Amino acid sequence: MAKMKIKKGDLVQVITGRTSDGDKAAARGLEAGDKGKQGRVLQVFPDTQRVLVEGINRRTHHVKPNQAGGAGGIEQREAPLHVSNVALVDPEDNKPTKIGYRVETVELDNGRTKQVRVRVAKRSGKDI
Repeated sequence: MAKMKIKKGDLVQVITGRTSDGDKAAARGLEAGDKGKQGRVLQVFPDTQRVLVEGINRRTHHVKPNQAGGAGGIEQREAPLHVSNVALVDPEDNKPTKIGYRVETVELDNGRTKQVRVRVAKRSGKDI
């Protein structure tokens, strides 16, 4: 299984799916989707290649009341998206970008050197 390049806390943008423009969606008889929306990654599921993004892919969840005082009702929750449907947002211009890596050599306290992989935005070349 491939390593996921998107990490918890990253700002991502939805790049596939239904358009988030309500006017265009209504003209086609559809509900507005999440394409083009941005949000922070709340959780990463590497085994299923999915990410949970704040405010994206919200679904209705029916909650049953319990004895611990939790009231029942209908609430909105985020559902996981496949990682291929989101792209990391470039910190420089807030547009989607691919992710690359650069290997840097870091000097440790005891005089040894260590090689560290740094994530880099392909669009601008800035560190992530």
